[in-house]
Amino acid sequence: MNIEALFEPKSIAVVGASTEAGSVGNDIVKNLVKQGFRGEVFPVNPKTTELYGIRCYPNLAEIEGDVECVVVAVPAKIVPQILREAVEKKVKAAIVISVGFGEVGNVDLEKEIADIARLGNMTLLGPNCLGVVNPHLSMNASFARTLPKRGNVAFLSQSGALGTAALDMAAGIGIGFSKFVSLGNKASLDEATLLEYFACDRKTKVIAVYAEDLRHPEIIRQTARKLAKAKRPKPIIVLKSGRTSAGASALSSHTGSLAGNDASYEALFEEAGIVRAETAEELFLLARAFSLAPLPSGNNVAILTNAGGPGVLSADAAIGTGLSLASFSDETTAELRAFLPSASSVKNPVDILGDAKSDRYLRALELILADPFVHMALVVLTPQSMTDIEEVASRISGSAERSKKPVVAVFMGGKLVAGGVKILLRKKIPVIGFPEGGIRMLSALAAFSSSRKEETCIEYAYSTLIAPERVDRERAEALFRSVKASGRTELSPLESLELFSIYGFTVPKYGQARTAEEADRVANGIGMPCAVKILSEDITHKSDAGGILLDVEPKRAGEAFETLLGRVKQMAPEARIDGAFLMEMAPKGGIELIAGSFCDSNLGQTLMVGSGGIYVEILKDAAFGLVPVSRNRAQHMLEKLRIFPILDGARGGEKYDMSAVVECIGRLSKLLTDFPSLRELDINPIIAYPKSSGKKGVIVVDGRVSL
Repeated sequence: MNIEALFEPKSIAVVGASTEAGSVGNDIVKNLVKQGFRGEVFPVNPKTTELYGIRCYPNLAEIEGDVECVVVAVPAKIVPQILREAVEKKVKAAIVISVGFGEVGNVDLEKEIADIARLGNMTLLGPNCLGVVNPHLSMNASFARTLPKRGNVAFLSQSGALGTAALDMAAGIGIGFSKFVSLGNKASLDEATLLEYFACDRKTKVIAVYAEDLRHPEIIRQTARKLAKAKRPKPIIVLKSGRTSAGASALSSHTGSLAGNDASYEALFEEAGIVRAETAEELFLLARAFSLAPLPSGNNVAILTNAGGPGVLSADAAIGTGLSLASFSDETTAELRAFLPSASSVKNPVDILGDAKSDRYLRALELILADPFVHMALVVLTPQSMTDIEEVASRISGSAERSKKPVVAVFMGGKLVAGGVKILLRKKIPVIGFPEGGIRMLSALAAFSSSRKEETCIEYAYSTLIAPERVDRERAEALFRSVKASGRTELSPLESLELFSIYGFTVPKYGQARTAEEADRVANGIGMPCAVKILSEDITHKSDAGGILLDVEPKRAGEAFETLLGRVKQMAPEARIDGAFLMEMAPKGGIELIAGSFCDSNLGQTLMVGSGGIYVEILKDAAFGLVPVSRNRAQHMLEKLRIFPILDGARGGEKYDMSAVVECIGRLSKLLTDFPSLRELDINPIIAYPKSSGKKGVIVVDGRVSL
């Protein structure tokens, strides 16, 4: 795939070049010609001979020279023909601006143009996209009005509208672009491939992405980790929309209800070391921070302010985002006290008072930045009558430039601070108008810096996958075939336990009964007190319907069976009942956990672990990871749970067998790797026992598997 031809073509043909001012085809040609594109431009329009002083051609074949890139802005039905002509012309890349493809249901037409490009070895961007911009070549091959200034931020946008807004606002917030690309429908080229390209692009220091969905998670994960771990790290910042939609409503499992619509993406971003932006504004603010500031070596922030209130707001925001307020060394504290007015605060936040001028700001900032316990600094200015704003900006800039620690300026106000803001932007110092935004910049820098040091799934995903040495996969496949042959999409509790047994999980003795007499026989075979549970595809929460009896002695199993059926028929009269399920009672003294999974159409299987039992959806204590889940990742997921301190022996309690829980997660990961199309799965509860109990480390008691 020749992506270079998209961003650095020597020649561009515009098919659909129009003489009508304000049309897409006209604007693209005008942008290329009037904004100074250094290569050749070939407008293609059979109805005219000239456009913007450049010769027009009736078709691609009539162009005498080579064409590296073609921009297509014609009705959708004509696009396949144009792309075939482009292939014949040996065009390396095509940007399809045209609409009327998959976004309106014309999926076959979109597939057709993707196939033409693939078979013709031609890179395809779009359709339904805004185009491509490369400020370093003065190339605006889009219908956006603005050619942004040159910079080091690559911006990928699935939304053309957001792209045009970004190009327009970039200059005002101090962002210059290395490249801009609108992805459109992603018939061929998508974020994963472009991330690989920008990973090697020397003009790109930061990659900002607006996405509605993402594909190829393994490529994204590998690329992001590679960039984060590089000697010169290159952060990826993503604004992902759709996190509050009802996309997970089709999932009926506990796992699905806990996951919501965004768990898979959260797991991907965490594992990959991708910085997540919460809003469009934050996306560009973070891009600016990463493009201008160095990464901190730690989590300690120092706050310097000329007003108490903003200092307190800054401190609150810092604690709220996970930063630590730096404690200064005795030497720093003494030097601050020596030159600051007596009414000043020499503790963090450092309040240098409202009458502070540039010399006080400079001295205080240099002392703070020199402190070994300070990793970054936030400098807050409010425009008091005696504040020499522009001189403060100049001196802050100089101090920040001399330091290897990130400095973010907060200049609060409007017209009064505008001159200072311009100086800071010109000196490439991140600046914002409110403390919370400044702290968010620093916290993102710190989080990314920390993620570079972490060992994540990507380093271990395929090294030591925890799984039984031998798995009878054919037996599992036969089980699934049997379920499908019976017209079902969900395994029965017995079938679920059989599947778990195949993959090496420890399960109690169990059996099924359709009558009271069968219940007696099954219970006697188990020979231990039993749990008796109703069997019904119509009842998800058995306890709510009175469908569970515990500690039933074998001799009373038949009686319990009758009691159970009577209760369920009364509480859920419409439910279909298939008998009862009897299982040996698990030993007491354990903690209930849950593990499960669901399949995302783009990202594949997502595995979940959390607090289990009947209060799963109330507690909502869960952590997620993309499959495959390594031993390291499984441990990390467990440590994120609110229940983990208890599992780890908090306040003198017994430590539970976490190695067995980790192994359990690994076995589930292996199952999902072998059968990636499983729709959803719950194992609830998994009972974990203390190491000292002498009991088996983990027992799987119940589960639900949907095909």
